Amino acid sequence: MQVLRITRPGGPEVLELEERPAPTPIGAELLVRVHATALNRADLLQLHGRYAAPPGVPADVAGLEYAGEVLAVGPQVRRFKVGDRVMGLVGGGAFSEQLVTHEREAMHVPTPLDFTQAAALPEAYLTAFDALVLQGGLRMGESVLIHAVASGVGSAAAQICRAMGARTIGTGRNAQKLARAAEWGVEKTVLCDTQPPRFAEAVKEATGGRGVDLALDLVGGDYLPETLRAMAPQGRVLLVGLVAGRRAEVDLEVVLTRRLHLTGTVLRSRPPEEKMALVQAAERSLLPLFHSKALTPVVDAIHPMKQAREAFTRMANNETVGKLVLQWE
Repeated sequence: MQVLRITRPGGPEVLELEERPAPTPIGAELLVRVHATALNRADLLQLHGRYAAPPGVPADVAGLEYAGEVLAVGPQVRRFKVGDRVMGLVGGGAFSEQLVTHEREAMHVPTPLDFTQAAALPEAYLTAFDALVLQGGLRMGESVLIHAVASGVGSAAAQICRAMGARTIGTGRNAQKLARAAEWGVEKTVLCDTQPPRFAEAVKEATGGRGVDLALDLVGGDYLPETLRAMAPQGRVLLVGLVAGRRAEVDLEVVLTRRLHLTGTVLRSRPPEEKMALVQAAERSLLPLFHSKALTPVVDAIHPMKQAREAFTRMANNETVGKLVLQWE
């Protein structure tokens, strides 16, 4: 089988296709023929040598999500059979023609989706669903602030909010990208083109001075203190990303007087048991919304795997809306 290998830390030029032996499923594992995968910021960081792969995962093959079909099953598999269309998250190694994964971490591909659409689903939608619903306790009628709303996770979060009857306000640094947000049910957008970013007053104005009930912060850095100022009393902030930096100066009086809740969350490094529980929750509450077409993955472009360097360059240049998908030919 072929894999897309990181030959050394660097830019997209260090990526090369290489032949490797195919894995063999054992126990409750599935062997999946990967038809498509998608890019994530974590892949870009790993490419530059700034995000090490978890133990047991190939250090030189990135990729966190996949969609494909089951080629073989281990002797303990009960949920899937050969030929099933499946998708899911892995700790790494999804930039391979074949991979093995535990059956409880895999999901059936919703009927309306093809493999390229399904490959854009797991990381964005499971991250957004876990943060907003399972940890953030999103409720009908609430107001939600979503940073980087034109990203893969941001667009997924906006659609989940719409499906659950919540109002959304989205931020971004590119006016053309923000113009797309109405497609996902975003009621108001705020352009953050200053340093530091300023959006709290616009958010309060859009919510009648109250602020938002829930915020999904995919950016971090200087966005966090401004996000806290945009919150309603007892508001909940879910910190998911650190694209704008790992450090921020926070006014703790804002946290105290408004009784705010700040939760940090990651997905890749969680133990398998927690990922399996997330998959079960998603199968019950999230995937039916894809079957009914209430949710649709936002795909910016589909590149053949041999053009992976071009796709990584586009991501690094922040040229995308939604997800970039890589497809094996």
